[in-house]
Amino acid sequence: MNTKILSAAILAFAIGTLSILPSCKKALEFESPSVSSPSTVFESTVYTNTALIGVYNRLVGDDGYGNRLATILNLSADDFKTSGSYSPSDRRGVSMYGASSDNTELIKPFAQLFSGVERANICIKYIPLSNLYTSGTTAQKEEMGRYYGEALALRAQFYHELIRNWGDVPGTFVPASDAPTLNFFNTNRDETYDQLLKDLELAQTLVPWRSKIADYGSFRFTKGAIKGLRARIALARGGYALRTDSRKMERRADFLTYYKIAEKECAEIIAAAGEHDLNPSYENVFKTLHGARLDDKFELMFEVGAFGGNASTDSKLGYYNGLRYSAKSTFGQGGGGMNAIATYFYEFDPTKDSRRDVTIGVYEINDNSKKILNTANNLTDGKFRKAWTAFNNSSTSQNFAINWPILRFADVLLMFAEADNEVNGGPSAAAQAALKRVRERAFVGYAAPESPQDKAGFFEAIVKERLLEFGGEGIRKYDLIRWNLMETKFNETRAKLTDFMNGVGAYANVPLYIYVKENAYLKGGSVAEVANLDFYGGTPNTVFYTPGLGTSGAPAGGYTVKAWRFAVNNDPTSGSISGTANGFATYFKANERELLPYPKTVLIETTNMVQNNGY
Repeated sequence: MNTKILSAAILAFAIGTLSILPSCKKALEFESPSVSSPSTVFESTVYTNTALIGVYNRLVGDDGYGNRLATILNLSADDFKTSGSYSPSDRRGVSMYGASSDNTELIKPFAQLFSGVERANICIKYIPLSNLYTSGTTAQKEEMGRYYGEALALRAQFYHELIRNWGDVPGTFVPASDAPTLNFFNTNRDETYDQLLKDLELAQTLVPWRSKIADYGSFRFTKGAIKGLRARIALARGGYALRTDSRKMERRADFLTYYKIAEKECAEIIAAAGEHDLNPSYENVFKTLHGARLDDKFELMFEVGAFGGNASTDSKLGYYNGLRYSAKSTFGQGGGGMNAIATYFYEFDPTKDSRRDVTIGVYEINDNSKKILNTANNLTDGKFRKAWTAFNNSSTSQNFAINWPILRFADVLLMFAEADNEVNGGPSAAAQAALKRVRERAFVGYAAPESPQDKAGFFEAIVKERLLEFGGEGIRKYDLIRWNLMETKFNETRAKLTDFMNGVGAYANVPLYIYVKENAYLKGGSVAEVANLDFYGGTPNTVFYTPGLGTSGAPAGGYTVKAWRFAVNNDPTSGSISGTANGFATYFKANERELLPYPKTVLIETTNMVQNNGY
């Protein structure tokens, strides 16, 4: 077998599928016949389905959306960053935009994504050649067509992830055995995206709506999810990107062509009444990822399922990221690997927006299994919680079977609103209604704010709403890139953090310190849980917005002092604003660090590929 990392990744499945392959039995989860040739695998709907499950398998695990793709490669943005101190060769280097080409977090997800491309390529080649596809019964043709459409969608998902992280990755649309060379060249991402958009246009004609294949749920691609992915890729194709030739962030002159695709696809999803809708409870969207399926209206259009308690098929969501639980607590260790930007907490309406207390872990669970306030620079993401799982005990397992959301209906509504505004030079009534639906769910029980009527104002409203809606879901970084707002928002965030530190402007009434007692962890609704925190000086939403005593000495009565504004400083090394070890996106450089470096090993062994600018 070729020993090169990239070629080995895409060859592994090819060799396995087209030969005896005992090594792939676990990945594909089936008892293969003694010789798994295309004439065997793809002349059986059962084996074809099993081969397709092997493609889905490349989404999950530590090197997929079970950890690295979900919680490491997509940071930082103006919502969350990675915890800990900078090193160019680990996850902090990715988060601070100073990753080296030998960063240990890069090579395995890069290889796994290309392995997924290869597995999909094999299915895409051989399914249409199958007698079942061309000459089978009506039911067999429909089933094989569905599998073909799913394979096309999966390949698009793998490539979208590769492109948004690395840019002009090699575009290969045939199995490795058919490729003229495995010493790949970089491929212009526009060409790859255009092919993916054509593929998805075909795929959606082959795969039914969710209601027609109910057993798929949100764990496999259905028509709505394919349309949503096509819209997302169209917006990426029409958006800004760091171009290899000019070494600048640019978007193409025909960008509106792609915004129109996104508008159309999202409009058709919205019009398909009964297929997808918003979960009436924002919190329950994320509890559903933990297995509860509460008030499930199929807002989760596509999620990566996690199971098995291992690094290959499960996830470390809730263990690596999420609400922090002390290892000494009755819940056992969990969470804390991601930190909310201190000022992100203040982007939410403090009294009306239910999303703040779901999204941000303002408290942690201490050694006594009680909740206690975090400091302002140690807030966590709250959408993933060990206590919401079946592993809510002192088990030392790192795998909690929490799923990862790839696409939600809320995203479809906001993509539609954004595309409609751009295409029409301002928001239509339908675009305003789509934005309002998302806001009304967030402001349940209160009147949602009205949206601006002009194009620029409506766009700014979308930018803000996506910040509030998708915090911690790995979306914000890529939004900022396609809008060419990364440098702008990073500068704004540092300015806000400076104002926060100094207690001026919007943060003039934010306290230096907060005084709190530990109290019972109710494991109830997130808003009520925060409201129940035992603060000196009033309710949480009073304390968070009033100066308080301003002293590091605790008042009488058993209170603990927690640094709030005082936690944010600009020490040259350890400061959370521009510090070289702990700062916010300290090493970001516009027109350079919007992309990750190709892993060094890949470039050494695939000599035709060119490293991204700046590395």
